[in-house]
Amino acid sequence: MQGGPRVKHLDDVPWFEAMRLRFEDGRTASIWEKWVEYTPRYLVFYNKWEPGALAPHHGHHGDHTILILEGELIGPGGRYGAGTHMMLDWGNMFGPWEAGPEGAVLYCVIMGSGKFFGGDPAGWEAMLAAKGAVSEDLPRPPRPPFAADTLSDPILKLGHAGVESAPDARFPGKVGM
Repeated sequence: MQGGPRVKHLDDVPWFEAMRLRFEDGRTASIWEKWVEYTPRYLVFYNKWEPGALAPHHGHHGDHTILILEGELIGPGGRYGAGTHMMLDWGNMFGPWEAGPEGAVLYCVIMGSGKFFGGDPAGWEAMLAAKGAVSEDLPRPPRPPFAADTLSDPILKLGHAGVESAPDARFPGKVGM
C-alpha cells in the first residue's frame, strides 16, 4: 500500500517520442507520450498524435481503456472524435489508426504490463507504402527497472539501444534518452 493517492501534474511528467514516421515529401508525424504512472500492475499514459500519425493493428498485454480528449482517430469503422471511449480486453486488437487533420490527444490506461504486440506486419508495411511513409528507429523510452527489456513489437522500431535521441523543437521538454 502507498498510504494514499499519488498526485502528479502532466506538466511534471516528461514527453518522449514513442513513434515517428517520415513521409516521401519530407514531413514527419510522431506520437508523443507521457507515462503518468507505470507500475508492475498498470500503465497510465497521455499521448499526442501529430496530424497524419499512424499506428498498426495491434494490442497490449492487459485490459486497455482509451479516451479521446481532442482531435480524432480514423480507423476501422469510421472517425472517432473527442469524447469517444474505447475498451479492449486483454488480447483484443484494434486499428490500424491514423490521426486526423488536427491530430489527436488521448488518455489511456492499460491494466497489466502494457507491452505492445502487432497483429498484421504485412498490413502495416502495406499501409506505410500506400501513405509513402517509413517508420524511423527511435531510442528506448524511459522505463522503470521492473519493465521488460522490450516493451514493443519490432514492427514499431521502438526501443533500440544504439539509437541516439536528437533535440526536437516540436515538443519542448522531450526526454533525452
